[in-house]
Formats: sequence, C-alpha cells, structure tokens
Amino acid sequence: MPQPDPDRQDFALAAAGAIYVDEVTAGPGGVMTDDVGVITGDLTVAVHLSDDGHSAHATVQYTGADEWYTLTGSPAPIPDGDLAGYHHSLLDRIRHGRSAEAT
Repeated sequence: MPQPDPDRQDFALAAAGAIYVDEVTAGPGGVMTDDVGVITGDLTVAVHLSDDGHSAHATVQYTGADEWYTLTGSPAPIPDGDLAGYHHSLLDRIRHGRSAEAT
C-alpha cells in the first residue's frame, strides 16, 4: 500500500491513526512476502486497519521503490484493536529478520 496521499482517502485514514508507515532495516533473513518471497535490506512498512476493524493488512517495499508487496500472513489479527501496538511489534519482528511474517 503506498504512503498516504493527501488527495485521497488514505490521508484521512492516516490522520485518524488507521495507517502506520515506517522505515526499518530487516534483520538477517529479511521478511517473507506473498509476491516475491524473502526481501531484505532497507524497507518501508505500511500497516492499515482492514475493513473488519479487527485485522491489519501489512505491506512492504524496498525504501524508495514503487512496488509494494503483501507480507505473508496478512491480513493478521490485531489484539484488542491496538493497530499502533501491532505496527510496533511488526517492526520489531522485521528488525530481527528470520523471514518475518505478519502473524
């Protein structure tokens, strides 16, 4: 999922805390994606609340690239509706690498 665009609804969702976007360096073994398998290095991670309000859709891209990839296991359940907590936990898992997934 691209970063929030002020001309689209994504911007309103980001302002409401329904989208989190951060840059992170993946640890050894990187992250597992549905689209291209494992990716490593400097990544941008975007997490947004799914329509059901109980799960998160996580995507990653090489920082500065145009293509976004779905993180394996996405959408993933979010405990207690805490999207921010889920996002920070996901960033920690990505920093550790080992083919990190959304769940």
